This record gives sequence, structure tokens and C-alpha cells, in this order.
Amino acid sequence: MLCINDHHTDAWFNAAAEEHVFRNFGEPCFMLWCNEPAVVIGRHQNTLAEINFDYVKRHDIKVVRRLSGGGAVFHDPGNINFSFIDNKQDNEWIDFPKYIRPVVAALHAAGVDAQPNERNDLTMDGKKISGNAEHASRNRILHHGTLLYRTELSVLSEALSAAPAKFSDKAVKSVRSRVTNISNHLANPPETEVFRSQLFRHVMNGLPGAREYRYSAADLDAIHRLRDEKYATWEWNFGQSPGYSMLHGIPTGAGYLEAHLNVQKGIISHLRFSGDMPDVCNMSGLERLLLHTPHNETAVREKLSSVRFADCFPQITEDEVVNVMF
Repeated sequence: MLCINDHHTDAWFNAAAEEHVFRNFGEPCFMLWCNEPAVVIGRHQNTLAEINFDYVKRHDIKVVRRLSGGGAVFHDPGNINFSFIDNKQDNEWIDFPKYIRPVVAALHAAGVDAQPNERNDLTMDGKKISGNAEHASRNRILHHGTLLYRTELSVLSEALSAAPAKFSDKAVKSVRSRVTNISNHLANPPETEVFRSQLFRHVMNGLPGAREYRYSAADLDAIHRLRDEKYATWEWNFGQSPGYSMLHGIPTGAGYLEAHLNVQKGIISHLRFSGDMPDVCNMSGLERLLLHTPHNETAVREKLSSVRFADCFPQITEDEVVNVMF
């Protein structure tokens, strides 16, 4: 089994690296890495319904949609991520315990009393330290999980404090759990990098035929290309969300403003502004202007740049129109 202890910290790069190994390698593989702050969304989730959009944007936190299903999770340098990529037979079922066991054994060796629960999470004292998800193709399995070692839990809470009530959709919803850091339960917790190295060595030593692997120049070229063309794009991370309806209202200097949107494949298919402010009745022009626009701030602002708000809508601003749409 190939073992990759990679030190890239770009969430878009690491998601692309997983897919590159999953699609192109013939051997089973164990991978370990950490990301700079990022929210990682499940394959079938509505991104905007899972994140605190304003907080994520303000703190320059990356958003990335992964291949597997499941809920949204927060990554930062104190969160250690692992993957097992394996070959499978056509009739083989997904087997979470098979890939969790080596990690649990390594944690136990480090003095961490982690236990799996019925949701295939790992817990300590009833609190979650690891979430796991899987993706399968005809002949390959991708199993990956998180390990909260020294994560900034306050940032995690803020980044994932979405307002799903304003969305109506059939997307997979995250199940929020009480979480804790592994380091809080150790008498003398080592630094994250030391703990990570110990974990990698212990898991590797327990795997048959394990040997370390470093990405070749060809691997890196392919991974960077996949990163730029897929994982770093709005089309993948937001535009791939299942269709949804959104109702959001904000107070403005002139009154209360609401936006009613329907979005399909990331594109605004219906938009109506309403509220108790005088200019609402004149906003049909804005509705027509923004119809069929991608539901992302850059595209919306580009359209609004042609509007002379001081002349046409003197009581509201471009920022207020943008804020009510997200």
C-alpha cells in the first residue's frame, strides 16, 4: 500500500490530490494531510445552506466540495485528515469499520481512548473527534475522515453556523454534534505535527506492504490542473448545489427588504423583491436584470455595476441588494 504524508495545506489542492490518486493509481493508498482554514461540503449539499457565508468570506476561509456525501466539516491546521483509497470488487459493499480500525488502533497506541459510534464517527467522552465519509466507483473506494486534534473550535462553530431556515431544498443536511479536541484529553499533548507523524508511522506499520510515496512531477502537474479547473471554481463548490429556493430579508435605511429566489444549477431562475420600503415597487427592473445570473456575489455585482442607484433607487444601496440575496 502506498502511504502519502503530504504537507500541502491548500484545501483545493488536497481535494484534487485525493481525486487524482482515486482515479489514476492502481494500488491501494493511505494519505494524511492538514488544510489551512476551509469548510468542506458534502457532495450533495447546498453550500450556502451549510456555511456562514459572511463569516467565511470575511475571514478568507476556502470552501470546497468533496467527492463523498455526508455533512459539512471545518478544517484548519489543528485538524488532521486521513484517506484510504482501495480497490474493490463489483459486489463489495462499503465497509466503514474496515478503514476506521487502523486509525483507532493508532489513536489507542498514542493514549487516545477513541471509540466509534453508530454513525461511524469517533468519539471521546461522548463528544465527536472524527467524522467519516465514503465514495465508491465501480472498482475503487475512497474513505476519508477528520481528526480534531487542536482545531480552533470557536472558528469551526462560526464558519458552520448557517441559517438553513431561509432555504428550501432537498439537499443533504449536516447533523451538528458536540465536538472536542483530542489534545484536551491528553496529559501532555504533543504538538500537532509530532502527533501527526506518530499517527502516520503507526498506521503505516500496520498496513501490509506499506511504503512511502511522494508525488512525481507528473502527479503534481495533474493535481494542480485539477485544482484550478475544478476544485478552485465557483461552478463546482457552489454551482453544483442541488436546486433550492431562498427567502432572506434584511433591514435597510428605508425599510425592510426581502429577496425570494429560485436557483437551478447555480443560476437564478426566479427572483422577486418585496418588503415595506417605497422603492420595492420599482425593483422589477433589477429582477429582470439579475434573472439567469449565477448566484454568486461576483456575478451579481457585475450586473449591478450598470445600475445608477443614486438616480434609480436612492433609498437603497448596491450592498444592500447584494446582502439580501445571500
